[in-house]
Amino acid sequence: MARTESEIPKLDLRRQFKEFYKPSAKEVALVDVPEFLFVALDGTVGAGVRPGESEDFSEAMGALYAVGYGLKFMSKLRTEDPIDYTVMPVEGLWSTESGSKFEFDWREPSLYTLLMMQPDHITPTMYEQAVSEAREKGPSSALDGMRLERWREGLSVQIMHIGPYADEPATLDKMEAFAAENGHEFHGRHHEIYIGNPNRSKPENLKTVLRHPVRD
Repeated sequence: MARTESEIPKLDLRRQFKEFYKPSAKEVALVDVPEFLFVALDGTVGAGVRPGESEDFSEAMGALYAVGYGLKFMSKLRTEDPIDYTVMPVEGLWSTESGSKFEFDWREPSLYTLLMMQPDHITPTMYEQAVSEAREKGPSSALDGMRLERWREGLSVQIMHIGPYADEPATLDKMEAFAAENGHEFHGRHHEIYIGNPNRSKPENLKTVLRHPVRD
């Protein structure tokens, strides 16, 4: 017998992993990010183009949401052991094509990996079905390069940035100074978690978790 809505277990992943998805906006923190399961997708934004101006980036975002929500409803509607959960925000790992420091000036091509964290009960079979269903609803080349993978970011510094994306460099400078004061240095890729929706929030109210891995 199918369970009623109230009987279906619900996961609130944002609350469960609050340390990583709702950090303080007042001070930088050092965190050790464990291994999580992600749907991931790589892409490139061309030189002189901002992500919001890129059709390929917009298509990648749409494909990620399509698969993310497909997995949620698939999980919730399972005959055996249905589980409902909160769809997680999109995350972006950013770097430059040349390997130089990511400066937000968009003068050279920018490489990105879009991520959406998934609960551990999501299986490769469920993922493949979600991709197939998304492709039937709206064919997208972005779906071809999508994958399901586990990834551990490890030791990182992070803070909640409140305000326009253009103001992020000042916050990153604060993060880098904090890392240096504690005997660490930046390495790896710049990481953003998009808590706010730029289409619904004023720029000054946008919330973005900024994170960067560090090493001794």
